[in-house]
Amino acid sequence: MPDRRALATAERVRALEDENRLLHERLQALTEEVARNQTILRKTQERELELLRAGSLAQLLGLLIHGLKSSYQLDAITLVLHDPQHEIRHLMTGDGFLLEELKEVQFVDAVKDVAPQLPELERPWLGRFSKKDHEMLLQGTARSGSLALIPLWRNEQLDGVLVFSSADPRRFNPELASDFLAHLGVVAAICIENAVNRARLVRSGLTDFLTGFHNRRYLHARLREELARAQRVRQFLVCLMIDVDHFKRINDQYGHLAGDAVLREVARRIDAEMRTSDTGARFGGDEFAIVLSQGSVDDGERVASRVLRAVASQPIKIDADISEIITLSIGVAVAAPGPEARDHKSLAERLIAEADAALYRAKSAGRNQVATSQNIIG
Repeated sequence: MPDRRALATAERVRALEDENRLLHERLQALTEEVARNQTILRKTQERELELLRAGSLAQLLGLLIHGLKSSYQLDAITLVLHDPQHEIRHLMTGDGFLLEELKEVQFVDAVKDVAPQLPELERPWLGRFSKKDHEMLLQGTARSGSLALIPLWRNEQLDGVLVFSSADPRRFNPELASDFLAHLGVVAAICIENAVNRARLVRSGLTDFLTGFHNRRYLHARLREELARAQRVRQFLVCLMIDVDHFKRINDQYGHLAGDAVLREVARRIDAEMRTSDTGARFGGDEFAIVLSQGSVDDGERVASRVLRAVASQPIKIDADISEIITLSIGVAVAAPGPEARDHKSLAERLIAEADAALYRAKSAGRNQVATSQNIIG
């Protein structure tokens, strides 16, 4: 019979070998997991650097959608952005970007409208897709598998949510660590805030963010400069005040986004009829202004007539099925600063007021026409 001691020793050896094999397998699994995590960390750092280097808001959103989708080999990414005043949309479209080019981005007035649970989401949520909870988040993208919902918190406000979608139901499960996703959410929120602020600073100082025209502040400064120059060279300065007829009806009937689209197209058509030396501005609401340097009354009336025809000649598209003929009322006024004039700020205000009075007469006479002041401001 085999020695009992030898048997016991053999069993202990086998147990140690089994334990050693298990430890080796565990070590190998941990090594592979570390390698995977290092790969994910490297990719995350690379993507975060790309986000931080984005030169524009449109480029940043493109990187968040297409760049991350490629890096993490996802089936889809959608981005929900809190944009109650439509400012982000205006900043992008004002730069000539078509929002249809990034259909994966949803702009919402309230984040809870697309998923009521989102405002309570403090950290990334990972789990199976649920039609009831996630349908509105995906906007036509994959509607199965698993999701990672990454909240974009900034200054204790939820600015949006980044949604990673995979057809694999096991890709995102609640047991996975989500620290790197949380960090990515913080970086994305900071990048979006910075990009919006950069775009706002570039445009809001002197530019109307909706139309891309100069704003009222710029108009007043330019008028003072042009009046001083007109005084030196003894020339006239012409001011046109322009108002969109019945604009309130557009907003009331089709909504403010449609009204914004009309104003952008009106501004584009006005700009196309201006001379290179002229200055255009959005004065406020549905009112625009044009300043013609070294112009005469006749020049002002010619430009006003061209603008009037350009806007009314073709309907402006409201949506895919509806277009409207838009008309304008325009007032023209002229200044001729005398050699003794010193208060150019007051002179600019008087010129605007005179053009505005002529505009009122055009509207009172039935709209869709030009009225010219007979007074020369000086």
